[in-house]
Amino acid sequence: MPNFNKVLLMGNLTREPELRATPSGTAVCQFGLAVNRIYNNSNGERQEETTFVDVEAWGRQAETISKYVTKGNPLFIEGRLKLDTWENKEGEKRSKMKVVLENMQLISQRGEGGGYSQSDSAPPARESSPASGSANKSDDIEEDVPF
Repeated sequence: MPNFNKVLLMGNLTREPELRATPSGTAVCQFGLAVNRIYNNSNGERQEETTFVDVEAWGRQAETISKYVTKGNPLFIEGRLKLDTWENKEGEKRSKMKVVLENMQLISQRGEGGGYSQSDSAPPARESSPASGSANKSDDIEEDVPF
C-alpha cells in the first residue's frame, strides 16, 4: 500500500525558536506554530479556532529560523508528521505528534519587504521559479498594465 506523509502549514510562531546542537554538531531548532481557522458556525456567527503545532527543524534550516524568525512572526512550512513516544518517570507511556520541517518560506509582515524560500541556505536574493520563468513576476506584468 502506498504511503504519503506531507504537511503544509502557515501560522505564527508561539515562542522564540530554541536552537541546540546534537553531540555531532548538527543544529536542531524547536518552535511552536499557531494556525488559525476562521469559519461561520451554524448560526452564521464568525468563529475562530487555533491549532498549536510543535515543529522541529534540522541543519541549516534550524540555524536560519533561529537567526531570522522570532515569536509572532508568520511562517509557511512544509514537512512530515512524526510521532515521538517515551515513558515518563512513573513508567507511563507517553506520545506526542510533531512536524519535522522539510522546507519553509518566511512570510513578510504587512509593510515589510518580500519573504524568501528556504531550502538549505541563508536568504537569497529573489530566485526565479520554474512556474514564473522570471526572477520577479511583477517585471513581466508591468508591461501589461495600462497606467
